[in-house]
Formats: sequence, C-alpha cells, structure tokens
Amino acid sequence: MWLRTVMSYSVWIKIPAIFITLSFLRTHISMKDLVIAVAQFQPKDGDKDYNLSVIEDLTAMAKRAGADAISFHELSITAYTFLSKLDGHQLSDLAEEIPDGPSCQKLIALASKYRISILAGLVESYNHQLYNSYVCVDGNGLKSRFRKIHPFISKFLSAGDQYQVFDLYGWKCGILICYDNNVIENVRATALLGADIIFAPHVTGCTPSPMPGRGYVKDEIWQNRAQNPKALRNEFDGRKGREWLLRWLPARSYDNGIYYVFTNPIGYDGDQLKNGNSMILDPFGDILQEIKSFDDAIEVATLTADKLKLAGGFRYRNARKPELYGDILTQSHQSRVKPVWMK
Repeated sequence: MWLRTVMSYSVWIKIPAIFITLSFLRTHISMKDLVIAVAQFQPKDGDKDYNLSVIEDLTAMAKRAGADAISFHELSITAYTFLSKLDGHQLSDLAEEIPDGPSCQKLIALASKYRISILAGLVESYNHQLYNSYVCVDGNGLKSRFRKIHPFISKFLSAGDQYQVFDLYGWKCGILICYDNNVIENVRATALLGADIIFAPHVTGCTPSPMPGRGYVKDEIWQNRAQNPKALRNEFDGRKGREWLLRWLPARSYDNGIYYVFTNPIGYDGDQLKNGNSMILDPFGDILQEIKSFDDAIEVATLTADKLKLAGGFRYRNARKPELYGDILTQSHQSRVKPVWMK
C-alpha cells in the first residue's frame, strides 16, 4: 500500500498532464448517472387543482420508473395560451408567490412524498410584478426559480433578466422557457455558466409561421385520433410539429455539448392544439427518449457524464475566440418578440 501511494504521488508530481487527466476522471466519476423523466399532458385553463393532480399522477409514475427528477411544460400549473385573454387583474388573481404560494408548496410536498425533484411552471407574483416562472423543487424546498426572458403572451408579464444555473444531484442545470431557447445567445450563455443540462419547458408547435408547412392542426383530426391515429401523428410529426423541432433542438444540444430536456403539452392548451413530442436529447444531438402518446404520459432517460466531454460542442466551446466578436455581440439592440400567430 505504501509503495503504491508513493508511486502514485511520484507520477502526479512529475507528469502534470497525467495529473490533469486523473483529476478530470475523478470529477467525472463523482457525477453519478442521472435519470430524468419528461412529461406531457393536456392542461385545463386556470384549473390549478386539476393540473396539480395530473402532475402528481405523472410524478408517481416517474418515481416508479426510477427517475430522479421529472420536468413538466411551461406554465403547467395554470395552462398558458388563455393568458392572452386575461386582463391585469385576472392575471394577478392567478399569480402566486414563490416559494410560499400554495402551488409551489404543493410541489414541494409532492417532491417529499415521492422523493423526487419536480420542475414545473406557474405565474409568479413578486414585488408588484408578474412573471412566467419555472421552478425546481425537492422535498427540502425551492432549488431554483427562472423567469422567462421573452414573455410575449401577455403585456402584463414582466421579463426576467438573469440566467440561472443550479445543482441537481451533482449536475449543473439551467432553465430556458420556450421562446428563450430560440435566441441562441441565451443557450450559449447558460452553457458558459456551467450548465450540463438545460430544461426547456415549452407550449409550442402547430401554429402559423412563414416557414413552409407550418400552421394549425384541424380539430376534427384531433377528435378522430382514436379512429385514425395515423392522420394525427402525420400532422404532429410533420412540419407543424416535430420536423420543426428537429431543425433547432438537436443544434442547441450539439453546438453546446449539453443535454436538452424539452417538454410540451399534448392536445389543447387554450384554443390551440399542441403536438407534445416531449423529448430528451444528449450532447451529440441524439434523441434518447421521446413521448409519442396522445395521452398524458412520461418517458425516462439516463444521462451519463462521459458524453459532456466527448461531444463536439465541448471542444467548440473551448475553441472560441471572444476577442474577435465580443464587441459585436454586445452592440446596442432593441429586442422585439412578436410571433406571427399573435394578433
């Protein structure tokens, strides 16, 4: 034992490169595999009790599947699209404090009951302002809160102004909500802050766009899903839904060398059909798991730390030369967000 210790010490001192490699391996080994569940369900507008009951059912299902954490979609506690029709007072009535409000406390209780971390979205009230917020909780309380940077659905929602990176079972995690992920600088900034995983809760897809093939899905196709599931699957997996997602989701994970956890409702959110396709992508941009059900459902994937350093995105981040473009990226610019389908 003494000889082995001396030899190990000698190698680390005389060959720094090996020391660095061994140091990396020790850090790498210390990150245990992480089992993540993505969920999707059809929410009810403003019905927190119902939505939280579904969140509990899917959380229990995720725990039985061995998940360490489960991620739900944007504003999963309240629903999303109908917020565009609410005035300031109605939206304020829907909002809650974080973490002291009843919905967040319910999430914490569920996390304690099932011994799992839960990520979900709600309207937050803070300092006389309202936010589209997303939280991560465990049985001990709030782990992180993120406020959407680009909240276009209602003029009464304020914009978040900071990124969040937090620890989840030894992994560094970030959150970007829906449109935030479309702005590639947000993703790169979160990755540069150390995120291994970005949770990307959405309410998206199946809306008009200048991109050919985009648009709404007809209600009769949804209503006839049991008799003709192929027709609905073709719509959801085509350019209105999945094909559009696959134009950019794999790029976000690949370019940055990070895991991406994408969640989206299935069925109606407000008056809009959503295609689900909740999925987990690895740092190579490959899909590890994806939900293809038309019903409330989950899928589970295991995240391993080795891919974080093996992926091309890790090398590309190291190859950056910010001295060439730092000033360009910080030029003054007026942010504008107006999706085509928003009237």
